[in-house]
Amino acid sequence: MSASARANIYGYIDEQGAAHFATEKIDSRYQLFLRGKHFDASESTPIGPAKPELLRYLSQHPNLKKFEPLLKVASNEFAVEAALLKAVMAAESGFNPGAISPKGAIGLMQVMPATAERYGLQGDKNKTIEQKLSDPETNIRLGARYLRDLHRMFPNQQDLVLASYNAGEGAVQQYKNQVPPYPETRNYVQLVTQIYQLYQPKAATKKPEAGVFSGFGYNARRLYLTIPGRRNMPSPAVTSIE
Repeated sequence: MSASARANIYGYIDEQGAAHFATEKIDSRYQLFLRGKHFDASESTPIGPAKPELLRYLSQHPNLKKFEPLLKVASNEFAVEAALLKAVMAAESGFNPGAISPKGAIGLMQVMPATAERYGLQGDKNKTIEQKLSDPETNIRLGARYLRDLHRMFPNQQDLVLASYNAGEGAVQQYKNQVPPYPETRNYVQLVTQIYQLYQPKAATKKPEAGVFSGFGYNARRLYLTIPGRRNMPSPAVTSIE
């Protein structure tokens, strides 16, 4: 990928209080939220008129706060940064524990049943593997464990870790340990890398400014992410936060 390519994130909050993020300006409603270079998150800076409300949305979403204890436990157990777990969760499910993708990925971290089986999760007479995966604690632990193993496979190469989480480690290896040339995967890596920076401890100390979307306040219950080239998020009915 070109080192000079811009890894911009756009977003807006609609009249119903739902937050929308995308890796390109899909239409006139999307405003520049964050600008940075591909895989160079040190240059990522929240900017523009969309910043305050969208930054507040990502940092103060009620389900993010609800699952914070589980994220901390998984982060410590598997030595995966909590900021990365949060960023993957935001991009994968929009913090919705009931999210199910068209491909069958389940829960907060969108874990595939086949991946869960690799780590020993099995269905039984009381619950199917899919039902067990919908449990937030189980889902977060499996997602964190998978990320840990990907870090071991691609040390100090977070772009490859994220590409593997999206497309599978086999796809990354097929392209000689490079991010595969899939639009979905490249945009996914871009999005998660940028959001990851927002969850860094130094970013968390910055107070969001007063909202510019007057009248909306912080009432958002849905998060939509549009990643060009991908399956995108599940349908709105699935992504809504209960």
